[in-house]
Amino acid sequence: RHLTVDDFEIGRPLGKGKFGNVYLARLKESHFIVALKVLFKSQIEKEGLEHQLRREIEIQAHLQHPNILRLYNYFHDARRVYLILEYAPRGELYKELQKSEKLDEQRTATIIEELADALTYCHEKKVIHRDIKPENLLLGLRGEVKIADFGWSVHTPSLRRKTMCGTLDYLPPEMIEGRTYDEKVDLWCIGVLCYELLVGYPPFESASHSETYRRILKVGQSPLGIHGGAGLSAVVQNSALTRFPLSMPLGPWERLPLAHSRRVLPPCAQVAS
Repeated sequence: RHLTVDDFEIGRPLGKGKFGNVYLARLKESHFIVALKVLFKSQIEKEGLEHQLRREIEIQAHLQHPNILRLYNYFHDARRVYLILEYAPRGELYKELQKSEKLDEQRTATIIEELADALTYCHEKKVIHRDIKPENLLLGLRGEVKIADFGWSVHTPSLRRKTMCGTLDYLPPEMIEGRTYDEKVDLWCIGVLCYELLVGYPPFESASHSETYRRILKVGQSPLGIHGGAGLSAVVQNSALTRFPLSMPLGPWERLPLAHSRRVLPPCAQVAS
């Protein structure tokens, strides 16, 4: 049946954004706990993002993976669009990183392994996320990662695009230069994320946008200040063609996920089998 906001008990706010808010909510009939994302139509229309929202809903609704936040359903009224999302009790990975300043190898290994499995699944479905960063990763009850924001994601059967999007510190060289790119932009983001989790800040961070761009385009050496940086350089490569795929070993860094990961949920392939 068609849902309305009256079918929910609305609880505390979980987060606030430019286009609306997210609330803890419970379905009155089943007592099922969800996160209810409430978006204002006027704000979306003002920014011309109706198509992007429709695309986000369509993509996320069709993805079912233990490390991807579920979009159960959606509905709308005259003023708002409501997304019924899986509730991730431990909040943003970004807040965990802020609190700890940086993460140890075991925690980082677990996060990267879960994220790599989720992105492999996305790429098999011809979906490129394009905006992997700590703010877009939520944590489930047992600390497992959930890719949460598909606002910049795209479904493209050819896996080739040319639109510039994402977050400055995580932009790959091919986007900055306006070149055609593919799913390997997500591999770049994994490398940048891994560095930020272990060191506490992104590898190309700078006070000015132009300097950040310059540092990204100059990449070629192993990131400094991190043990085993040579392994990360296999992913953070200027040329997308030379980036190691998610399934390929990363030299000394491959031992990080295998030896230190404390993953709670099995890889997607094991779940399927």
